[in-house]
Amino acid sequence: MGSIGSSTGAPARYTPTAIGLHWLIAFGIFAAFGLGLYMTGIPGFTPTKLKLFSWHKWLGVTIFVLAVLRVIWRATHAAPAVAPGTPAWQARAAAAAHHLLYLLIIVVPITGYLYSLAAGVPVVYLGLWKLPVLIEASDTWKPILQNAHIWLNYLMAAIVVVHAAAAIKHQIIDRDGTLGRMIPFLR
Repeated sequence: MGSIGSSTGAPARYTPTAIGLHWLIAFGIFAAFGLGLYMTGIPGFTPTKLKLFSWHKWLGVTIFVLAVLRVIWRATHAAPAVAPGTPAWQARAAAAAHHLLYLLIIVVPITGYLYSLAAGVPVVYLGLWKLPVLIEASDTWKPILQNAHIWLNYLMAAIVVVHAAAAIKHQIIDRDGTLGRMIPFLR
């Protein structure tokens, strides 16, 4: 099921694989971010809070794996060209935002993983597979990695909001079909 190409040789829309990975990662990020906000607001260390921390970590590992697959897919499959008439600065801004999002969807789970290890808590994916302990527990690294994980999450959230706002602007104001390349039923 190929894409219809444009005059630049780039596909006119994203591939079904790219679309699927995009939305799986997006929903995973929304769930992990919301869960992270909720669970850190629970006082103390209750069984519920510990369970939510496990789910948050499982989401993070899953997002990381999907992100690596997404980056590999993107490296081997061209993205659609920007819509005709898009100002050059918008095209550059979109490219920069996409590259930063790719970086963050890989780095954010890594900082969470390392933070967990620095806190002395191993990550056991789905309660079945203990992931390797890459660093030992460290009172020095724990707050650094915790802050990095938190602030990189907020940076990613801000970029996601801008990304979504730009997509909606393209759909409602520009009516150029940009959003339809990632949500085909909007054509």
